[in-house]
Order: sequence, then structure tokens, then C-alpha cells
Amino acid sequence: MADANTQTDRQPHPLAGRRMTGAEMIVQVLAEEGTDTVFGYTGGAILPVFDAIFRYNAEREARRDKQMQLIIPANEQGAGFMAAGYARSSGKVGVFVVTSGPAATNSVTPIRDCMADSIPVVLICGQVARAAIGTDAFQEAPVFNLMSACAKHVFLVERPEELESVVRTAFEIARSGRPGPVVIDVPKDVQNWEGVFKGGGTVRFRGYETRMKRLASAKLSDAECAELLGMLRKSERPLVCAGGGVILGGGAPQLRRFAEAFGIPVVTTLMGIGAVDTTSDLSLQMLGMHGMAYANYAVTDCDFLLVAGARFDDRVAGKVQEFAPNARYIAHIDIDAAEIGKVKQVSWAHVGDAGDAFAELAARKEGFDKDFSPWLEHVRKLREKHARGYDRSSRAIQPQQVLECLNEVVKGAAAGKGDAIVATGVGQHQMWAAQYLDFKAPRLFLTSGSMGTMGFGLPAAIGAQAAFPDRLVIDVDGDGSMRMNIGELETATTYGLPVKVLLLNNHADGMVRQWQKLFFDNRFSGSDKTLRRKDFVKAAQADGFGFAERLEDQGRLREALERFIAFEGAAFLEVVIDPDAEVYPMVFPGASYKEMSTGDFIKGRSAEDYAQGPRRTDAF
Repeated sequence: MADANTQTDRQPHPLAGRRMTGAEMIVQVLAEEGTDTVFGYTGGAILPVFDAIFRYNAEREARRDKQMQLIIPANEQGAGFMAAGYARSSGKVGVFVVTSGPAATNSVTPIRDCMADSIPVVLICGQVARAAIGTDAFQEAPVFNLMSACAKHVFLVERPEELESVVRTAFEIARSGRPGPVVIDVPKDVQNWEGVFKGGGTVRFRGYETRMKRLASAKLSDAECAELLGMLRKSERPLVCAGGGVILGGGAPQLRRFAEAFGIPVVTTLMGIGAVDTTSDLSLQMLGMHGMAYANYAVTDCDFLLVAGARFDDRVAGKVQEFAPNARYIAHIDIDAAEIGKVKQVSWAHVGDAGDAFAELAARKEGFDKDFSPWLEHVRKLREKHARGYDRSSRAIQPQQVLECLNEVVKGAAAGKGDAIVATGVGQHQMWAAQYLDFKAPRLFLTSGSMGTMGFGLPAAIGAQAAFPDRLVIDVDGDGSMRMNIGELETATTYGLPVKVLLLNNHADGMVRQWQKLFFDNRFSGSDKTLRRKDFVKAAQADGFGFAERLEDQGRLREALERFIAFEGAAFLEVVIDPDAEVYPMVFPGASYKEMSTGDFIKGRSAEDYAQGPRRTDAF
């Protein structure tokens, strides 16, 4: 374990010196950290903590705004994704609490999902009593061993006098530097132990503290700025690629100011959607495997690529050696030094906060007189020539049409309430949502990126709705993803959360089916769901949804969406879509952007276009 020395707060805590149980200490630190909602599922090894939450709230019966809302899901995995949705939408640390054994193992997936997408959550697991650890006691699981490979940090509390400091430290680790999930494994006898509440103190991790201090002082130097701006001055076709790290670090406003000051277009990764307003003239939206054709062509054409808060993921970079092939310079800003040069070698790098870096660079615009308007005109033409497209003549409902219509309906419905928050499951519907919905601000698009976890959407939407009870929150889901955590429909209605669930049903694991068409000669092994008998509407009605309808008539699409969004409580709308609708563009695994397939309804580049190189337009 870390150095046991603790550091205490300067101002004495009002409860310092009071005797408490370990469980009560956990709840007090949660309150101190601003936790207003806890997601979790109870059981024998965590009963003391749930009881402490109950008593904490009972003491505040007259002040519900001071209580700690406790939301019980259908499954511990749901609790984890609710905490993740809460964290992703609010920027606060999400908290979930579960019992030992199978509850802990059910939590592995959301912990790994949060680690992969750098989401700050704290999981508190019950554990068998210390004396029973290692004896295969009832509902014992090796939480430390399991979670160590999946989390940013794991604590097993063996010394009860450290419990208070451990919980406080977990929050600090979860939200500092590159955010991530922290797990605390608390034996039941430690929860029942009584001791003196100190009211302050953290466990010391000297190496980690040193790194965080270094990051806090990692400002761009004059020499670094001059070098980067020198590269930019030598460029004709600069492009910014913004990833999820820009959003997580709160750097979206600074990125926007930088892009506008210098007149540089921006593409984003899936996790970076919302870092720039997708309706802005400078936004080229998402790049990558299913990114916009024009975004990928811009990456191919650019001669300077500035990547911030992204890690050259395989779904972004494709064939790495051919990613941004015309870029004379590639620069990389990231909070995590381990990401620099991990996948793609770069010309210039800065380890630090992206927002601070963009602010520093924007402040040096004066005197920088390079005009990138010919490049912006080229980008505008790319957007026009290679626009999104789908089969608009089909009589079957096209999913892209559903989302285009939803976009229009939501613009009016969200007036005065703030922009809608959208969560998704994983699959084709996820990519269609990323391509066709507008996101004017960060933290509006919640999706499982790196892990690609089916079943994420509904519980994540519930978590976001708990964080913002008065906002419009929509889960755009698929029938395969919905089945994974369909039990959470009941959670939404139990707690009066007005989540809107839009189910795009193509009776298949659509993305798998698309790959089977492309690579497995139409052998739909395991992906065809046409024989399944699930009636999603009846399931939603059984779980208390006051609005639960199925739509199969294309002519009623807008009217149905308007009533769905306008409904005051939880609403469920199943739209039966064309089973043959596919996601394009598509960069096949291991391929380069040059090999991108744009399908039948998006104009792609010809071999002659590529032969002429990036200066093929009149803009150059």
C-alpha cells in the first residue's frame, strides 16, 4: 500500500473527533466530496454502508436537497453505467456501491469501460470479513486481483483507521490527471468497525503526487509555442483533431477560441463529439472508421495535424503508417505522457492540459498573419461534394431519416431547457447517432467508445437524467443493445426519471450483420434476431412507461417523434427500420482512408482524384 502518512485539512471538519462506524465514515466522505446520487445494489457484505446512507438521509428528512439520492438498478452492471452516465454528463465523479462476489464481478465491465474512456467513477465494493479473505467464503471474489487490470487504482482496506483517507483519496485519483475509475474493496468488519472521524487527510502516493504537480505546472513555454506556430506558419492546410480528453479536461471553450482565432477546421473522434459545435463552419465532425467522408478526406489532404486529447485509436488511425499521409508535421497534446509516440510518431508534443495549451496558443495570435482561407474553401467543397447520404427513396423507414427528424424535433423541444443529452448503445445506431445528430456543446453525447459495450445506453441515460432531472435526455438504442440491460426500464419509472428511449429495431445485431455481409458471404451466424419474440412495447408498458408505442409507418414519423419528445414522463418509441440499412462511410480494419468505402449514397473519391494529390482543387 502507499505511504500511510496522511495530510490533514487546515480547517477542522465540523464532525472531526466524533466516533463513527467505518460505514458512516464512508458516507460522510461521500457527502464531503459533493456526492448527491449513489447508484448501487445491496447485499450482505455491503449492508452497513446502505444502512448508513438510509440513516444519513433520515436525518435530513426535512431537507431533501441535502439528501443523497440512492438509485437501485436491476443489475450491478446497470449501476456502473448509470454512474458513468452521471459522470460523463456532469463532469463530477460518479459513485456506485455494490456487495461482494457476483456483484463485484458484474461491475468489472463498467469499470473497464470507464478506464478505456477515462471516466472518473468510484466503486465501493463490499467484501467478506478480513479473517475470511482467501478461504472461498460465501460471495467472496478476488476484487483486488480482478480490478487491478481494469481500474486506474484499487484499494483493499485492511487497516480500518485508513478507511476515511482511502475514500477521500479515491476521489482525488479518479478526477486528477487523466481521469479514471477507482475501486475500494471494503471488508464487512471494516465497515462495522468504530473509530474517530478525523475530518481530513489523504493517503500519500508520492510518485503520483509528483506527476500531478508536474502536470499542474506544465505550461507551454515560449520556445514550445514558437516551434508549434512556426510549423503552422509553414503549413497551408492545417487541421485539428480533438479527442475525448479535450472534453474531460474542460478544454472545449479554449479549443473553439483557438480554431476561430486562426481559422483552422476541426475533426473529432467519437469521444470528442461536442468539443466543437457540430453545426459550426469549422466543424468537419467525426473522423475514422465510420467518420464523415469529408472529415477523412480532410485528414488525407492536411499538411499539418494537431491532435489533442486523442490517442490514435485503431478506429481512428486505421493503417497507421498511412494516416495523414500528406502531413509534414503532426503535433500531439495529451495529459498522459504514455500516449505520446505510442502509436504514431509526432513532430512536436506537449504533455499537459489541452485547454491551457489552446488558451496559450490563442493568446499568441497577434502577429500571426497567415491566411488559411483557401484551405477553408477546399474544406467547404469537401463537405458539399462528399455529404452524408442514404436511400431517401426507400419505402422502408431509414434510420438516418429518423435521426434527422429527431434533430429537428429536439431543437424546438429543448428550447429553454438546454440542449438534449443523448446516450447510445453500441452498434449501427451508435454510428448513425454520431453522424446525424447535432451537438453544440460538450458532454451531450454519451457513448461507450473504446470498449464498445452493448447495453450501455439505457443505464447511462438514466445516470445523466439523475444528474439533470429537468433536462431532455434521450437514449438512442438498438434492439440488440437494448436486450442487454432491458431490466433498467423499470429503474427509470421507479425513480420518476423522464428518460426518452428511442429504439431503432432492425431485428438484428446490425453491425455484426453488416460485417457478415461484407466478409462472411451473408452467413448471418448468431446475428439474425427475426425469430426473437420480444415485444419491446409491452415490456416498456409492463415497466410503467406511460408512453410506449411502435412505429412502422414512415408517413407518421415526425408526428410520432413530436409526441414522444413532448411526453412529460418516461417515454418509449420503437421504430422498425430497414434491416438492410448500413453504416457508411466505412474504413475496413487495417485499411487506410484512401481505401474507404462510401457505399451507394455518398460520393467517394476516384483513383484519378488520389493520383492528382491534395492540391487537386482550384483552392490551391
